[in-house]
Amino acid sequence: MAKEENINFEDAMKKLEEIATELEKNDLDLDSSVSKFEEGMKLSKQCSKMLEDAEKRISILIKTEDGVEEEDFE
Repeated sequence: MAKEENINFEDAMKKLEEIATELEKNDLDLDSSVSKFEEGMKLSKQCSKMLEDAEKRISILIKTEDGVEEEDFE
């Protein structure tokens, strides 16, 4: 899954939706279902990490007496 390591959030979510649709159809054999589930879990973890990283980067600029102060987004 080296290709997915550089995938953007939107593409990863689209792929997750496709995997979920395939799994919901119930027409895959057990091995294929497990493989798709594993792929989905990896993508889900990547999406969570991307969201976490984005949240860490988001900050609010607050004007103070001394200029501009950066505060973490909560």
